[in-house]
Amino acid sequence: QVRLVESGGGLVQAGASLRLSCVASEGALSNYAVGWFRQAPGKEREFVTALAWRPDSADNVDSVKGRYTTSRDNAKNTVYLEINNLEPDDTAVYYCAADWYGAGSSFAFHYRYWGQGTQVTVSS
Repeated sequence: QVRLVESGGGLVQAGASLRLSCVASEGALSNYAVGWFRQAPGKEREFVTALAWRPDSADNVDSVKGRYTTSRDNAKNTVYLEINNLEPDDTAVYYCAADWYGAGSSFAFHYRYWGQGTQVTVSS
């Protein structure tokens, strides 16, 4: 079991960058794939990016998808999502989720554990 807590959201202007954190207060995130999802008002939850579980428990592994970079720091039991050049359409609640020994799926149903979310609001 793992308990996730996101932080780092806030109100920013378009063009800025943010780094969101997903900390496991219980359990070891190194045993999990971690996915990032977001949900904007009136819209369905959508996949952003994910880090697969690695059998070698490699640290600081980056996954870059366009403006989104996710990485993990196993010593801090934390996964990060950095978003660059933020746009108003990035406004949403961002969630991290964990999938035990997962492959970094883009499907939410693969993730059993979810954080409470952190709000990101981008003004134009």
